[in-house]
Amino acid sequence: MKYLKLIRIKHWIKNSLIFIPLICSLSLTKTNIINTIIGFLSFSLMASFIYIINDIKDIEKDKLHPKKKKRPLASGKIKISTAIIIGIVLLILSIILNLLISPKLLTPSLIILISYLIINLLYSNGLKNVAIIDVVILSTGFILRVYYGASIINVDVSNYLFLTILNASLFLGFGKRRKEMIKDKNSRIVLKDYTESFLDKFQYLTLTLTIVFYSFWAIEQNIKYLYFTIPLLMVIFMKYCLYIEKTGEGDPTTVLYEDKILMFLSLLYVIVMIIFLL
Repeated sequence: MKYLKLIRIKHWIKNSLIFIPLICSLSLTKTNIINTIIGFLSFSLMASFIYIINDIKDIEKDKLHPKKKKRPLASGKIKISTAIIIGIVLLILSIILNLLISPKLLTPSLIILISYLIINLLYSNGLKNVAIIDVVILSTGFILRVYYGASIINVDVSNYLFLTILNASLFLGFGKRRKEMIKDKNSRIVLKDYTESFLDKFQYLTLTLTIVFYSFWAIEQNIKYLYFTIPLLMVIFMKYCLYIEKTGEGDPTTVLYEDKILMFLSLLYVIVMIIFLL
């Protein structure tokens, strides 16, 4: 269990975005499905490697945090030397799995994977303390997941889908910062450069744009009844916003796991989308 917590396996759910191009493009061939699953594992292992690097770097700070002190490294349940070995193994496996999809060097998928690694290392080494840039980098991670999935099966990402993912990820990022500010303004250096008013404005601006661009995308597909997913998506965001307003938690992954109704609505949305698209 402690090793699963170390690699943050619960956070692998974020990487499900990799499957969006596969489903939206209706390119459900056996090869594409297998490659996308391999790509999901490759990206997840890379993300886990980054989590380990971050935990090693922030171990002293985490020891003083009421929640983060329970993490395997901060609590001492796993030694740093052990974590380093695990991280190296995950990094190697990630690249090997990506090469299984395409054995050629410098393929789009590998470039995106390495880009994800680089921007996260830059984030951990200073950019997380630069207001706005920190949230932009977080949202870039979500966008790269979608483009990674598209590169695996060689399909394009539509403009409206890109704008939808961009604004949705910015909304989640600003919302997370807002909850962190309310809970403990000293928990992050960057929070000193934000104001609650600013985060409120841009959180709900990006939420509005998410629904608008998603609506354009749904209508653009010219698929019968697909527009019915628009109100369902709105309800999902309503439930998410209500949850984070009433509790102290702002991390999207944690919220999804803790709110069973939100999880049910999200699964319902996925099922309905698959039915309509197929």
